[in-house]
Amino acid sequence: MKYKPIFILIILIILAGCSQKQEEPIITETLSLIKLLPEQYPHFKDDRQYTDIDKSIVKSLSYLKRVNSNKEFAFGEDTYTASYLIESLQTFQNFIATKPSEEQLNQFIKTKYKVYQAAGRDSEKNLLVTGYFEPLLKGSLKKTKDFTIPLYAIPKDLIFVNLADFSEELKGKKISGKLVKNRLKPYYDRYDIEYNNAIFNKAEKLAWIQNRIDRFFLEIQGSGKVILENGEIINIHYHATNGRKYQSIGTLLIREGKIKPKEMSMQAIYEYLQKNSQEIKKVLPYNKNFVFFKTEKEGPIGCISVALTPMRSIATDRKIFPQAALAYIQTYKPTAEYKENKNIEWEEMNLFVQNQDTGGAIKGAGRADFFWGNGDYAKLAAGHMQHKGKLFFLVLKKEP
Repeated sequence: MKYKPIFILIILIILAGCSQKQEEPIITETLSLIKLLPEQYPHFKDDRQYTDIDKSIVKSLSYLKRVNSNKEFAFGEDTYTASYLIESLQTFQNFIATKPSEEQLNQFIKTKYKVYQAAGRDSEKNLLVTGYFEPLLKGSLKKTKDFTIPLYAIPKDLIFVNLADFSEELKGKKISGKLVKNRLKPYYDRYDIEYNNAIFNKAEKLAWIQNRIDRFFLEIQGSGKVILENGEIINIHYHATNGRKYQSIGTLLIREGKIKPKEMSMQAIYEYLQKNSQEIKKVLPYNKNFVFFKTEKEGPIGCISVALTPMRSIATDRKIFPQAALAYIQTYKPTAEYKENKNIEWEEMNLFVQNQDTGGAIKGAGRADFFWGNGDYAKLAAGHMQHKGKLFFLVLKKEP
């Protein structure tokens, strides 16, 4: 099935996984996943003939083997231990090594596995699925005439406060800021950091890149690679923020009539700012939130501290969906015949994936973010992906 998506203003504000708050049904942890009867299972197939799913399973297994074997993971109203999830993943891993047919696959799952479906955001259990990718940027370890924009590590004066330390009622709440005359105040916003050099002498510069727009979108994606002039590659990864509220510049540009809602995408914003460079100083600081990075040996790294696998890793709300669990996603991808940024056609996509990441804007049972990897196709797919989808989680049936 191929089609051109019709974008609605509410969902177009989403930018590569960072979205505006939207109306969704209230979903509790126990209702986020609904156990299906075998006759309700979807028809399983894998569009990539199981390529790289083994690699992503190995990553999840490494996480599960690090945690306490009795750590419990919730699948709706049911719970399974880490040791049981290990067995569940290994059983599936061994089976797909045989390269089963669709018929064999579906019979195997119906016989061996329980399937839970994400409650979604509507009566048909649809999710909004967006995409993210790993940017590849040219850079330098030193400031030069070509590379003038720093990628900052966490500043020395940034203070993190876990409010649960002060009251159980504030469990899960955290703030950050800086001390001013012995009082905690909000940390510098993007404008102060970008244009007033507020942290220039307070934070390590991990690398220098070419422009502010690239840094902004690196923050949105959360991680990327900086390719140095000698060919060396540095893996840059999200570490923390200044604690300021995220505000979508896509919302601003739509509201001011700079980009039409149906044309909104990451690419459209990038192109607009490049053509109207005089507006960068106004548009980017609209989002006061600023990201600080760290370097990693490999990348990108998900929230369970494993390297993500292109087209096999997803990000969900870690509070309600089981981490490191085997999942199955039905959504859409650009066709192979796409024309860059224009007239993109989409076709159905069905893949087994691993739940290995999360995101500040990926909240509730109606959201998922799909990791595309890096390169031109990944950038295009992630920048434009805003589709309905369905998400399922699989776990081995417990023996009597």
